[in-house]
Amino acid sequence: MEESEKLSAARAVRRAVLGDAYVDASAADPDPVTADFQDYVTAVAWGAWARGGALTNRDRSLLVLAMTAALGRMEEFRLHAGSAHRAGVTDAEIDELLFQVTGYCGAPAGVAARRSVKQVRAERERAARDGAGR
Repeated sequence: MEESEKLSAARAVRRAVLGDAYVDASAADPDPVTADFQDYVTAVAWGAWARGGALTNRDRSLLVLAMTAALGRMEEFRLHAGSAHRAGVTDAEIDELLFQVTGYCGAPAGVAARRSVKQVRAERERAARDGAGR
């Protein structure tokens, strides 16, 4: 099946936001069902980003962070918290977002998201130190 322009655009946005390493690892599974599933997720979720509209990628990233935190989907929250800078989201904006999440979705969602942010930042700092020491 030939790749549609919409899927191609969605893939490009996904790669720009999540990074090559994550996308390449997701696509590495040789199982054809997994490949179809990845295309479906990309078309549905990232297609919403690629369609344009009034929201910027920064806006969309903040919304994804809020929704995944509210739903308690911490694995996805961590992925997006670690990639949000590629969409133009600052650490200060994520910190403020957690106050909103806690206020509107409850302390368990906010605390879990805060814990995830701290882990993401610690990993980022470790990687920066390890990279600087080379």
